Amino acid sequence: MTEEYGALFKKKTIQCMLQSFFKDEKTKMTSEAIHLSRELIGLFITEAIMRSCKEAEKDSTTTVSIEHLEKILPQLLLDF
Repeated sequence: MTEEYGALFKKKTIQCMLQSFFKDEKTKMTSEAIHLSRELIGLFITEAIMRSCKEAEKDSTTTVSIEHLEKILPQLLLDF
């Protein structure tokens, strides 16, 4: 991601995480697939943070808690 904000993950982290779900150990991922997965996961995390912050604002608090994340998670998963 080239923006100044957002979650960034190392390519190796994304590759290891995704490969842990592959049934065949010989399955390979192209660098483009890793890059796009990295972008998507970064967007997902950023969106979760933004929605959780808005939920905290509704509760008139400046601290985001796990309860705020739990409130936004169902709709977030449906949206993605």
